[in-house]
Amino acid sequence: MTGTNPSAANDPLLKVTDLSKNFGGLRAVNRINLELFPGDLAGLIGPNGAGKTTAFNLITGVYYPTEGQINFKGQDIGGLAPHVINQMGIARTFQNIRLFPSLTVLENVCIAYHSHAGYSMQDAILRNNKFEVQEKELLEKAQDFLGIFNMQDRQGEIARNLPYGQQRRLEIARALAADPQLLLLDEPAAGMNPNESIALMDLIHFIRDRFKLTILLIEHQMRVVMGVCEKITVMDFGEVIAYGKPDEIQSDPRVIEAYLGRGAAELSEKLQRSKTQ
Repeated sequence: MTGTNPSAANDPLLKVTDLSKNFGGLRAVNRINLELFPGDLAGLIGPNGAGKTTAFNLITGVYYPTEGQINFKGQDIGGLAPHVINQMGIARTFQNIRLFPSLTVLENVCIAYHSHAGYSMQDAILRNNKFEVQEKELLEKAQDFLGIFNMQDRQGEIARNLPYGQQRRLEIARALAADPQLLLLDEPAAGMNPNESIALMDLIHFIRDRFKLTILLIEHQMRVVMGVCEKITVMDFGEVIAYGKPDEIQSDPRVIEAYLGRGAAELSEKLQRSKTQ
């Protein structure tokens, strides 16, 4: 499947410029640059400790940037509160699943819809007609949404009782219920078996095309990265070391060195030279 052609969009949806983050004397992210255009399905990869999740936390307002800018739809969002950034159109999932484990599947999705509720706190306290009407509409929307994800039969189940792959699916569904334009997925395939990973790849393609989304994912399973991402940014020690299409990234000596060491990178470079001779 293919999404919106990035070249058809004049301006990036997300533009990260010289973004840095210090924790005391440690620079976790060092002057990284990143652009995402509407419809992009991109990956952010790198060894453990490369700074990928820190970059996600900066984009979503969990951390305040030390330096640099984060522009979303042309507006600087660096340092805004996470809930403000979410309401502007950026949603995310987490490496460790963060559902409400004691609530039902339906209640987890309804909570996300409540960020767009049109009634006030006073309406909710009084439980007036406006509150009742909109609560009914939100419930119907959540049920319809679960139907899109083929989870309508599980709407009454407690979230923690779902199989692991279904919990991941629910977390993504809940993120999408907030009606984002940009979805950040932090290691969505973590802990999945091969069959679940294949189903996840199909799901990512489906939601990008069904909801007209831009997606950026962090992932360590290279099968998933190469199977879904159309362009990839590689980080190591807090810096961007490579950017390109999946086949370009796979043969980049800097990327191979970051993952496997200098010897593997030198071997790869020799093999690439031999192919051109």
